[in-house]
Amino acid sequence: MTSPSVPQPIENYGVIGDLRSLALVGLNGSIDFLCWPRFDSPTLFAALLDQEQGGHFQLHPLLNGAHHKQLYLPDTNILLTRFLEPGGVAEVSDFMWIKFDGTPGKRLVRRAKTVQGELTYRMSFAPRFDYARAGHRVEETSHGLIFVPDTRDQPTIRLRSQDATLTVENGNGMAEFRLEGGQTASFILEEAEEGQSSPAEASDFVSAAFKETANYWTRWIGRSTYRGRWQEMVHRSALVLKLMTSHEFGSVIAAPTFGLPETLGGTRNWDYRYTWIRDASFTVYAFIRLGFMDEARAYMKWIHERACESATSGPLQLMYGIDGRHELPETELPHLAGYAGSRPVRIGNAAYDQLQLDIYGELMDSVYLANKYGVAISYEGWRNVQRTVDWLSDNWRQPDEGIWEFRGGRQEFLHSRVMCWVAVDRAIRLAMKRSLPAPIERWARMRDEIYTSVHEEFWDDRQRCFVQYRGATSVDAAALIMPLVRFISPRDPRWLSTLEAITRKLARDSLVFRYNAKESTFDGLEGTEGSFTMCSFWYIEAIARSGDLAQARFLFEKMLSYANHLGLYAEELGSRGEHLGNYPQGFTHLSLISAAYYLDRELSRTSPGAWEG
Repeated sequence: MTSPSVPQPIENYGVIGDLRSLALVGLNGSIDFLCWPRFDSPTLFAALLDQEQGGHFQLHPLLNGAHHKQLYLPDTNILLTRFLEPGGVAEVSDFMWIKFDGTPGKRLVRRAKTVQGELTYRMSFAPRFDYARAGHRVEETSHGLIFVPDTRDQPTIRLRSQDATLTVENGNGMAEFRLEGGQTASFILEEAEEGQSSPAEASDFVSAAFKETANYWTRWIGRSTYRGRWQEMVHRSALVLKLMTSHEFGSVIAAPTFGLPETLGGTRNWDYRYTWIRDASFTVYAFIRLGFMDEARAYMKWIHERACESATSGPLQLMYGIDGRHELPETELPHLAGYAGSRPVRIGNAAYDQLQLDIYGELMDSVYLANKYGVAISYEGWRNVQRTVDWLSDNWRQPDEGIWEFRGGRQEFLHSRVMCWVAVDRAIRLAMKRSLPAPIERWARMRDEIYTSVHEEFWDDRQRCFVQYRGATSVDAAALIMPLVRFISPRDPRWLSTLEAITRKLARDSLVFRYNAKESTFDGLEGTEGSFTMCSFWYIEAIARSGDLAQARFLFEKMLSYANHLGLYAEELGSRGEHLGNYPQGFTHLSLISAAYYLDRELSRTSPGAWEG
């Protein structure tokens, strides 16, 4: 067991990926987190969670007091880390190869280059297989170093190098080399497939793979239809969401990491490397808004397969593995110290078997929008919708764990009730627009009954606001979704007084907390958390929809300033503006897209190009 050490701040990392896996690259040139070969595979590098035992892939010049700068090659997910000091200028470029057709190239490439001066570099390749639980042996070959794990269920990997000599020290790959101005040295991580040649053997592989990857990303983002005020931030968010989309399955993960805490030293440390129906459905909505219909089609195919599985066994799960597997048992990794001593480090997620009724609303909203913009629902798909609505007719009043996955018992949550209304409402709209067979009158009665339930059972007349759950006195930022899904007019007096209550109780300037943890003691968790960045963007959009565009734009610009140097966001922000929780967080980026899209449209209608703040 190691003592906790202080890692780089979460926001110091950039991300690279190939639609199969994703790596975090620090400002110091160290890859400190990588699950290999898939998003949900065990880690190969996890220094982010334990600097001593987790493993890393470091590449940097030996400079004293160097200034670091990190940026993406425009319109791509190719990362450039620059080191500057009086003695010279060095650059390390990082990417995962993606082929012309979008197929993962299954190789991570790092290239060091001296721009000016003559500099010495060091490379340290320290894999730690199976969440740092398995040992390995190293074989030196003419094609690089082969790392063979002690456990058979982990892949054997190879580290190749072009222009640098690799050595072995204590089971790690090492290299130290000098480069003059204009010279480069590259390193390639790949799976070692016995008896098969590798494209990385070619002398021009790195340059060819770099161009192919850059061309893929620029072509992909070039299909975006967004041309608004915040194009750079919206497109970066879209590129992040695409990185978290599985090319093989069409599913979308919530975040590529696990174990990053909601409070430093705290216990709220979860595994987000799975597909939440809610998060993925909202992501599809964001893709549709930007014109990325292929991603919407792929996800709809994936969710159709899940719905067919549950046709005879009941409702959908709230989350699945990226390949659709159902069981995601939660276990702890006691040998890892945790980020900044935040323990336990968990893998798997016990919330997978919770009941969360709101997922049907988010899903049906995406089905409705996808159908509207070109992904027509199939006969089997409509049968699944009918089964879902019929199930909701018997279950919409059930208490559940809610959107925030409380672990202290079920309640009848406002957000869940509203999203049940959305599910039925969108099913009715879809049936009428497509002339699909449905018991419209019966569904309409259920929709209206849910609507009445929300207004009569969740409205606190004394506080003049909708409350978190039936019988509560507390408010919840999840209520911000109500005008966004058109359950209530954004200028309805009941909504405006609820928005005022959320502002008073949960907002700190542009930062919005999910709920008051002291009031919501039933969440079943110890400790506190930061402000929830997705809720901040929901808050901004709600303000914009209420008609106060000047305030909405002012707060939106302030929230953009909380992004890291690359335009990336974690799940939460701490008391000093530090990033907390899993990173990058899909929910944050899709809510940024939604707020930017709506706000830009409304600003253009009122006074094109003007600043209202």
